[in-house]
Amino acid sequence: MNTIQKIALVFSIIGAINWGLIGLFNFNFVEALCGNGMISAIIYMIVGIAGIINIMLLFVDLNS
Repeated sequence: MNTIQKIALVFSIIGAINWGLIGLFNFNFVEALCGNGMISAIIYMIVGIAGIINIMLLFVDLNS
């Protein structure tokens, strides 16, 4: 796993935790931390791009 994939995985985990908080407690950590503005939108875009990068992990043999 290269560095970009590891960074993408971290952002995907952050996004998953945020969605878990929204689902369980109706608490949006990103908006609580950054407000409901452009910075939150950028964070959401980064998490979305990270998810797309992580799709590649489904098709790569990690043992090699």
